[in-house]
Amino acid sequence: MAAPIPSLFFLIILGLLVGQSSAIKFLLQSSRYPAPKCIWNPVHNNALVIVTANVGPGDNQQVDIEIVDSTEQKNVYLSKRNVSGETRLAVTSHAEGEIGVCFKNTVKSGVTHEQSIKLKRIIDLDVDIGAEAVDYNAIANQESLSGLETEMRKLEGLVKEIQDEMQYLKKREERFTGTNVSTNDRVQNFAWFTIISLTALGIWQIMHLRSFFKRKYLID
Repeated sequence: MAAPIPSLFFLIILGLLVGQSSAIKFLLQSSRYPAPKCIWNPVHNNALVIVTANVGPGDNQQVDIEIVDSTEQKNVYLSKRNVSGETRLAVTSHAEGEIGVCFKNTVKSGVTHEQSIKLKRIIDLDVDIGAEAVDYNAIANQESLSGLETEMRKLEGLVKEIQDEMQYLKKREERFTGTNVSTNDRVQNFAWFTIISLTALGIWQIMHLRSFFKRKYLID
């Protein structure tokens, strides 16, 4: 009966690799025309992302939050202005890549430049992605699940994420393999083109020199 333990341990380790959670705390400088400060995290397509931002107090400052992705379209998932205190935001990614939580700290009117330099707000950011973002306690309360059923639901979600991760890695491997095969074919074609071109050039040079020597009566 001790055999399933390594398998369960293996699933837990893979789950830690699949489900992502990151926390960071930093000071956000204020400005009249602030540039966004973005915290980026890698995500897969159709992944649940829970953003918990705790914005510290600060007078004459307005903090805005925007959640975007790294695609060419720069999709904006959610935008919230004048955030203060703890804010919890939930979005679902639309593509493979990275998702960014961007902050702007704008100084309100009537504040001088010298004063604005001293104005900062503390941001405590926690980003949960995938399995880490699912609130299984809320699901258990809603569906009246027992402790064992809740753990089984967690394992079910974990296995699904592992399958999605494996499928993603398989697609990447196929894409890289196709790129390698295509590059190898191009290199071979270029090599054959170079050989044929050099051979043709050598034959032309020999014929040209032979014709030149005949005109000079150096050879028959």
